[in-house]
Order: sequence, then structure tokens, then C-alpha cells
Amino acid sequence: MSPKARVIYWFRTDLRLHDSPALHAALDLKPECLYPIWCWDPHYVYRARVGPNRWQFLLDCQLDVSASISKLNKKSKLFVIREAPQTVLPKLFKAWKITHLVFERDTDPYAKERDAKVIDLAREAGVEVVSTRHGRTLYDPDELVKANGGKPTMSISQVQHAADKLTVPKPLESPKSLPDPGDLSLDFEQTQPPQEPDINSIQRDGEERSYASLSGTDNDFAVPTMSELGLKPASTQHRGGETRALAALESLIANEHYTVTFSKPETAPTAFSPQSTTLFSPHHHFGSLSVRLLYWRVQDVISKKENKSKASQIPTNLIGQLLFRDMYFAAQAALGYSFAQTYNNPRTRFVPWHLPSRIDPETNLVTGSYTIDSQQAETWFQRWKFGRTGFPWIDALMRQLRQEGWIHHLGRHAVACFLTRGGCYIDWERGAEVFEEWLIDHETSCNSGNWQWLSCTAFYAQFYRCYSPVAFPKKTDPEGEFVKHFVPELKEYPKKYVYEPWRASIADQKKWGCLIKGEESGEDGAGLKTYPKPMFDFNERRGICIEGMKNAYHVGLYGDDPRVKDGTWRQLFDDKAEGPTEGTKGPTVEGQTNSDGQDVDADEMDMGVDEDEAEAEHQGGENRGGDSTPRGGKRKRGQGTLDGHFVSPSPRKKRERA
Repeated sequence: MSPKARVIYWFRTDLRLHDSPALHAALDLKPECLYPIWCWDPHYVYRARVGPNRWQFLLDCQLDVSASISKLNKKSKLFVIREAPQTVLPKLFKAWKITHLVFERDTDPYAKERDAKVIDLAREAGVEVVSTRHGRTLYDPDELVKANGGKPTMSISQVQHAADKLTVPKPLESPKSLPDPGDLSLDFEQTQPPQEPDINSIQRDGEERSYASLSGTDNDFAVPTMSELGLKPASTQHRGGETRALAALESLIANEHYTVTFSKPETAPTAFSPQSTTLFSPHHHFGSLSVRLLYWRVQDVISKKENKSKASQIPTNLIGQLLFRDMYFAAQAALGYSFAQTYNNPRTRFVPWHLPSRIDPETNLVTGSYTIDSQQAETWFQRWKFGRTGFPWIDALMRQLRQEGWIHHLGRHAVACFLTRGGCYIDWERGAEVFEEWLIDHETSCNSGNWQWLSCTAFYAQFYRCYSPVAFPKKTDPEGEFVKHFVPELKEYPKKYVYEPWRASIADQKKWGCLIKGEESGEDGAGLKTYPKPMFDFNERRGICIEGMKNAYHVGLYGDDPRVKDGTWRQLFDDKAEGPTEGTKGPTVEGQTNSDGQDVDADEMDMGVDEDEAEAEHQGGENRGGDSTPRGGKRKRGQGTLDGHFVSPSPRKKRERA
């Protein structure tokens, strides 16, 4: 008779009990003991950009699932082990006499490397690994790539056609009981992780001491606190946890009209109390809400006879949002680390943006630092990041992002377009880093994919369609209530001037208590508040950016082109072209001196896009890997229009009033 299984269940991005395929696989082993653990991975503590708001959301999710485990078995909980999985798991295998390690598959590049190492260590220890179950997306990203001919999914149509060969499994019930954990003794020493470089040091106002003890301060395997992490307090009102997520799902399903008719481009980016969308994305990120449960609950509502005729369609409906998420996950699964950067990325157009990333020549990966090729661009970037551009709509969005960790998808589109091809002509990777730090729903795949989309370097190619920072928000908020809430300096300004306060007379500015001057928000010394002037003429900058994009599209380079890698791309651009195009040699590679620009390490900075769009790269395959449609051809499945959301200047004109 074979010995009974002794199982470690390793929680990661699946902080829930409902619809957990991997947890069911663990229970199917009929274990005599089950250890639900979380390995406190220093990669995320020190090496990944994570602000206090996302940390708080994670801790909420961990505390909630731990409480749910304890409700099923008072002897059990989420046991947090404060050590890297690569070093602590082999020691746990021995100490707890483990026979099986079970975890949900993860296709993120770092996770793949980590898991491969852990699997090798488990085999050396004679521990069987069960890691074939996926539950983070509707479809297994690797299977979606396979169904797409082995290629990254670069359009929603490709996802739909590939998905025709696959199925979305029905959600699984939560377990009714859980086995006891076994002996919890830890008869080994903790391996302390190196703390430096700590990319999150700027998030801390105290000492980081989460690794002070292997099983926590009180040796009770507790979830670490914000204080132990030395983090500044979270400022968001959005909180995590499976309990909250399921309650929000029930509220959504109870509102059948909203569920059936939901069309994301028609929701208001200016709505903030409450927001106009579901805000399920951070729950999907941490796994506190199953995407498959949402999918099938929504399908059940839509499939009702009385709802079929009025239901919104893919890709703008709720199902479409999940498909966009799968599109980015599968694209990243196919391309690995290079998906999150331009350099060496075969699917992303090369554009000579300002503030380009520096590259490690040994790995061909970005280093986390960038070159300041233009001091003006660096100033614009910092003003954009901290909501001081002088364009109230943009500033309100960036302040909401920093405060709440979330902004509406069209708000993300507006600020991303403004930073890249619609104003500043700054590398989309700079914006993605800010989003990585501040978003509570940050997924590397979705964040990178959306920044590529909005910068028109992949997925979407209509670079001449730019969001106006004045006309666009007026569509849903003519009174400017959103701006007045997040830019309170302008709360007394009437609607005529709230989006263009610089047009008001000095006398009126004084009457309304805020002068438009300088580059900062503050006070002028005479009791009046100040709000910055616009940092540039938007129409002029938009024209310059459009010309720059036309030029980059004409040159036609992608990130894996040898000329991008050896720097001879500069020979293809006029020295006076927008961006760091001077000379004949580049790019900015660590160890090379090829620019007069100043290097900036992201660690030194006081330092991500929701997916939606009614057009999923259906413009003749202008970006590599997208769909190809002859001019005048039929529209593809799911294609719509975004004309109502854009100011659409003629691509031949440099300037046109917003």
C-alpha cells in the first residue's frame, strides 16, 4: 500500500477557494495533510515596481483567503513562509516529509524561470509536481498560442479564431473542507535574501523587515503588514479579497441591464464615485475572482431569451474584455521577456522616442534605467507623472492613478497617448514603468500590450487619431466635476474654463482663487492657489508627433531588426527628426558611450492599461503579426469604430484645432 500524499499547495496568483483547478488537483490526491503556503518572494519585495496601494490589495487578498481556509479547518490558514521559493521549498520538502507540490501554472517570464527551477529541485528531492492546471485566464496562454499557429496573438480576431478550437471550462465549486496541515516545525535556518538593489525603497518610510523571521514576528506564519514592509500607507479606497470580489460579482449579475448592455467604450472615464466599470481587474490579477466564473455568470445572463436581442457584442462587452486580457497573456507567453520592451521584440515597431531605455548587452533586456537625451522631455515626463502638465484632464487622471491605483480604460488611453504619440513623444516604456508602480491591477502582459497599443507600436496602427485633452473629457463631463475633484485648485472655475483655465483673464483667475502660472501647483504667497500653465501647445506637439510617427512607419523597423540592435537605425532618420536621431550610431546599451544624454537609474526616481478598443488591429496589418484586410474589404468579426472618442486630424496636416 502506497503512503498517503503529503501535499504543499503553493498559492501565487490564485488567492481564492472558488474555481481553483490547481487546488482541486491537490485535493484529488486525497492527502493526509495539506499545507496551504505562500512563499514571500524577494523578487516582488525588492525587484518589481510595486507601490503601497497594490501591496495593500495583495495583503487584503492574503488575509481573506487565509480566513476562508480557517473557516473550513480551524487548524489551517495561509502559511506565509518568509523566504524565496527557490531556497525554502527544498527545505520544506524535507522538514515536512512532502510527497507532492501543487501549484497553478503561470506563463509570466519570471514565473516560468522560477517554476522551472523549483520543479528541478522537487525532482531531486523525490517530490512529485502537479502544475498542469491553469486558472488565471479563460484559455491556457500556451494552448492559445498553439491554436494560433504557434504565433503570438496580435489581434482580437486571432484570439477568437484560435479560441474556436478550445473551450472555457465551467467553474469549479469551492471545497467544503480541507485536510489538516501536518507538523509545522521549521528545523532549518532561514536563507536571507539580498535586499539591494531595492527598487521599492522609494515606497518606504520605514525599515523593511519582512524577512526578520522565517515564520513571522510571532512565529505564526502571519501575513506581513505594511509596517513590516516599511511601506507608506495605502491611499486607495479599493480593497482586495475573495469575499469582496464575490459580493461585487453578485451585484453585477443582479443588474441584468448593465451586464447585458455593457460596452466599455461607452462607459464614462470621468465617473469616479462610483466608477462606470466593474473594477474586477485587480481581483483577476491576484486571483481573488476567477475569470472563468465571471465569464460563465455573464454568459448565463446574456443567453436568456429576453436579453439576446439587446446584448452588446465582442469585443466591447464584458466577455470581450476577458478576451483582450487573454490576447495579451498569450502574446507574452509566446515572446517572453522581450514582450515588455521594444528592443529585440519582433512584434513591436521601433520608434526613436525620447528617454529611451538602456539595454544589457548580455541579456538583450532593459536594465531599468534610461537615457535623458532631452532635458525638456525629462521635465515633461516628470510633470506628466505627477499631474503637473497644465492640462487639467491629464493631470486629474494622473493624480487619480497615484491616489487610487486605478483609472478608467479611456483615461489610461488618454494619458498614454499624451505621453507618447500625442504630445511628448516619450518612450512608452517610461509610462509602463509608472503604471507598473501605481496600478493595483498591474499585469505585465496587459500593461505592456496596452502601452504598445496606445503608442501605435503594436496591436493598433492609427497613429493619427489622438485624444484631445480638452474636447474628449467634455463628452461625458461637460461640467468638469472629475477635474474639480482631483485638481481642487480649479474647483471654483466655471465649466467654460475648467479644461482650459489658461484662457481665463487674470481678474477671473484671482476671483476664482487660482492663478495659472509657472510649472507647479501651490500658492503664490498672497493666499492664492496656483496651477501650472500648459507645458506646450498641444496642437503643435500633436502635429510634430504625427510627423514623427509617419517617418517611423515609413522607415519600418521592428525591435528585432539588426539595425535597431547595432545602432545603425540612426542613419535612416534625419538628424532633425523628432527623438534622439542625431548621428549614425546607437542604441543606448550599457557599457557603450553613444550619446550626450544623461543616464537615469529607475531606482533613483520617485517613481500601467485597461484593455478594450472596438478595433483590434484591423487596419491592413500595418503592425507585424496583425490581421491583414485589403482596402475596402469586409470588416472582421468584432470590428467597430472609435471615431466618437477621438479627434481625428488629417494625417497630412501638422496642426488642426482640437
